[in-house]
Amino acid sequence: MLERTARFSVQRRRLVLAIWLIVLIGISLLAASFGGKTSMDFKLPESDSQQALELFKRAGTGQQNEVGKVVFAARDLSDPALRSRAVEFLDRLAKFPHIASVTSPFANELVGKFQISPSNTIAFAGIQFDDVFQKLPLDLGTRIEKLAKPYRGDGLRIEFAGTMFQEREIGGASELVGIVAAVVILLLAFGSVLAMGLPILTAIFGIGIGLGLVELLANWVSVPDFASQLAAMIGIGVGIDYALFIVTRYRQLLHEGREPEAAIVVAIKTSGKAVLFAGCTVVISLLGMFLMRLSFVTGLAIGASLAVLVTMAASVTLLPAILGFVGYKIDSLALPWAKRSGSSERTVWYRWSRFVQHHPIVMAIVGLAVLVGLAVPVLDIQLGAADDGNLPERSTLRRSYDLLTEGFGPGFNGQMLIALRVPDESAAQQIPAVQEAISKTKGVQLAVPLPRTPDSDVAAIAVIPTTSPQDRATVDLIHRLRDDTLPAAVGTSGLEAHVGGITALFDDLATILGQRLPFFILGVLAVSFLLLLAVFRSILVPLKAVIVNLLSIGAAYGLLVLVFQKGYGAGVIGMDRLGPIEAFVPMMAFAILFGLSMDYEVFLLSRIKEEYDHSGNNAEAVADGLSHTARVITAAAAIMVCVFGSFVFGDVRVVKEFGFGLAAAVLIDATIVRMLLVPATMELLGDANWWFPRWLERIVPRIQIEGDPEDRAHLTNGLAEETDAPTADPADA
Repeated sequence: MLERTARFSVQRRRLVLAIWLIVLIGISLLAASFGGKTSMDFKLPESDSQQALELFKRAGTGQQNEVGKVVFAARDLSDPALRSRAVEFLDRLAKFPHIASVTSPFANELVGKFQISPSNTIAFAGIQFDDVFQKLPLDLGTRIEKLAKPYRGDGLRIEFAGTMFQEREIGGASELVGIVAAVVILLLAFGSVLAMGLPILTAIFGIGIGLGLVELLANWVSVPDFASQLAAMIGIGVGIDYALFIVTRYRQLLHEGREPEAAIVVAIKTSGKAVLFAGCTVVISLLGMFLMRLSFVTGLAIGASLAVLVTMAASVTLLPAILGFVGYKIDSLALPWAKRSGSSERTVWYRWSRFVQHHPIVMAIVGLAVLVGLAVPVLDIQLGAADDGNLPERSTLRRSYDLLTEGFGPGFNGQMLIALRVPDESAAQQIPAVQEAISKTKGVQLAVPLPRTPDSDVAAIAVIPTTSPQDRATVDLIHRLRDDTLPAAVGTSGLEAHVGGITALFDDLATILGQRLPFFILGVLAVSFLLLLAVFRSILVPLKAVIVNLLSIGAAYGLLVLVFQKGYGAGVIGMDRLGPIEAFVPMMAFAILFGLSMDYEVFLLSRIKEEYDHSGNNAEAVADGLSHTARVITAAAAIMVCVFGSFVFGDVRVVKEFGFGLAAAVLIDATIVRMLLVPATMELLGDANWWFPRWLERIVPRIQIEGDPEDRAHLTNGLAEETDAPTADPADA
């Protein structure tokens, strides 16, 4: 099938290119016109915070609708002129479309007691919107900020808090930086401007369509606002890498004397098949997140999977069509250094492999010690969610957060809502006692009952902690309220109490993901073991790969904790405040990294296996396999590191975490794992690497990713050394 697809793509290349252009333009236009709204739909079945939310919904209190705050700051808010401007703005805001109500701090003395700071310098007004976030206009927050513009200045600051006021465009520059870095690396790898441009062009088509599909997906599935950046991050990385492997194979075949069409067909049958296998492993691992049974996680999984699927399709259809146009001109516009022979590259990597193999125990211990040492901080990982205090200072959300913290204490931004189901008036008599018990609980700054509709069976108490939302002490308070305070205060009154609010919800999310993550990881590792078992017909090779991959990902997690939670080097990447690791980052990172690790595992080990089958000498097979594949794997890994690393310098904390974690993991995988542990452990195991019982041979299906025997006379997966190719060695750069 791949052969027919490749031939069709080459022979009907104008049609194929036209189809891809139409799809790209069509999907982009549809996304611009009918794209859905991103949102974080945190539905946590059976969690305490979800039960609190359901009570509010049932009571029709409006707690489920979108809310926000207007924050005022001045030297003295009792100044009549300043207060008059603030009141005038709030009056106009109350009449604004989609505003259900505005609770002014200046309306009466009782309200002002809680909404004006003791210093009389900071105050806030509550905003109740008339619908949920998903159904409100995307530009509503921007329009409200414009409404406030004439009232700002002359001693009065006005900032806003709430989801409606978040920045809609959270990316753009990072993708460009990643692509520029990829251009430089590809120039070093290929030594040709034209050859460099093909992987970039393929990736641009892939991510352009993929991002459009993610926007359309938001109409039916909860898609977080950072899903597009995550999809772009993955799409650029794998798109360039996959095209790199295929173009490398095509050039090598041309240099062997094949005609362009034949070279394209063989490249797709070999490297293309490996690309599809590698891409499928990424998609399978991403879709495995469905097991987490959380709506926004499902949205992330589908969005990232779409980006990879489109990239895979472009690699085996669009890329062959473009290569059909290029033909023999693949090495056109060669750079000056490209005329150097690539033969020294084999010598460098071959000699390195032999050096490691001559000291396998020492090298294995060094590699394992580094991985374990980097992974140790994982033991202190704190899962949670970053709050608005982690946003850049230019954001109104960050400025309002700082003002509220200054005026009302660090816990004000982490309020909790205690939902009380009141079965009868007898039970209602216990509510003041519950409030009193909450007020006396360690870690509570203030507990205030909210107005209750007389005929409603739901009451609410707002709780302000003494510590910030990201503080471990706040998490401890949530559990203290649930486990001790509320059960004791409710007693036998018949009241049913649940701790809700965004802070409690994120704690529940971290708990649920933490409980399910081990099962997800075990499932992914089991799938990887079985796939490698079927590909390499070995027990120890897949087992070693699973263990080493687990250690390398653990090391990446450890670096995440060191930087984002403990602050080592945080200033370098623009982090001025520390916090917990987003609860879903370890899960997403593991799914992505599993697929990427499988890529390099397959590309390297398949070559080693071919050499072993040919010579029967394990040591030579490892050295030859490493030397043949090192250049392209190094270039591919360097591209991944630069693409992922470019996202570290964006503004969104969760995107920084993804970018840093993925870049660190790929760097570790391409250096410590591939350069140290693989040759060292394979030397120690010797021929036992390839032991495979006969009974397993009979029952385990064979997965062949190298193409037909005649197509891999010199090379598996398009990664053989181009000894006569006009290509620069990135290792020498």
